Amino acid sequence: MSRLVHLWTEDGQSRFRVDTGLPETSGARRVHAQESPAGSALDWHDAPCRQYVITLTGTLRFTTRDGSSFVLGPGDVLLADDTAGGGHRWELIDDQPWRRVYVELADGPG
Repeated sequence: MSRLVHLWTEDGQSRFRVDTGLPETSGARRVHAQESPAGSALDWHDAPCRQYVITLTGTLRFTTRDGSSFVLGPGDVLLADDTAGGGHRWELIDDQPWRRVYVELADGPG
C-alpha cells in the first residue's frame, strides 16, 4: 500500500508525518529520475527544492536530527519540503538500488 510522507522544517529542524492525501500544487517545474546503487547512503542535507520523491525500487530509512526515522519502500511518495534547517539523511536498508522519480514543484509551501 502506498503512503505519502511529508518532510518539512519546523523550528529549524526537519519533521515528518504520514499524510492521507496530496496537497494541492500549481504544477511541476521539472520531472527527472535518479538511481543510487544498493548500499548507498547520503549524510545530512536539506531538500534542494520542494519536491515529490516517488520510490520505484529499494527500501530506505530516513532519519532527522532528533533521531526520528521512517522507512520508505516501492510505491511510497515523499513530499520533501525541508529546504532549510537541520536536514535529514537516508540509507538503503535492502539489497536493491533506489530508483526514484523527482517531481520538482513550481509553487511554495502548501
